[in-house]
Amino acid sequence: MGQEARSTLRVGRKSGSGTALLEHDALIFRGDLRLVIPFKDITTVAASRGALRVTFSGGAATFVLGALAEHWVERIRAPKSLIDKLGVKAGMRVAVIGVSDPAFRRQLRKRTGEIVDGRPRAGSDVVFLLAERRGELLRLRALRRRLKPNGAIWVVSPKGHGDVREADVLAAGKPAGLVDVKVVAFSDTHTAHKFVIPVAER
Repeated sequence: MGQEARSTLRVGRKSGSGTALLEHDALIFRGDLRLVIPFKDITTVAASRGALRVTFSGGAATFVLGALAEHWVERIRAPKSLIDKLGVKAGMRVAVIGVSDPAFRRQLRKRTGEIVDGRPRAGSDVVFLLAERRGELLRLRALRRRLKPNGAIWVVSPKGHGDVREADVLAAGKPAGLVDVKVVAFSDTHTAHKFVIPVAER
């Protein structure tokens, strides 16, 4: 979903050890201390001698990350867009089934004009399927037949609530002849899992 690393955190006079996570829109720390810093709240960010230092609306924090510190600075300064994380390129044939998220839709329209709602065209590059009920996962087998050999299906499902659990999404791939290869934080409420046709079957 994002990148993570063992780290120590200093916030004011407090310090602790745990795991730092770099998500697409926030810097998170879980351990002796807990902290979530949305990128939009960060005012300055810098790295020096393996330490990532940020100032934000709640004060200042230092994450000791080692060699990752410089890389995370660049990721925070120029985060990838959702559509980049989803691998959609200009001109790709895309089908969207049930996904109405406005931010996603805007980014998708800017990236490609080859978009259909509902049944994918044959030879689709990418299919996005909203699955908020387990029965919707049964569509994966039929959707696989509409993909290019190197195409992908992204299953968009609720985070940690509702009828569909992450385990249900992952389990649905194998009977449909697909393998899961990536997971992305789609929004504050939903996660996207990427499925592809196994290389040996393309």
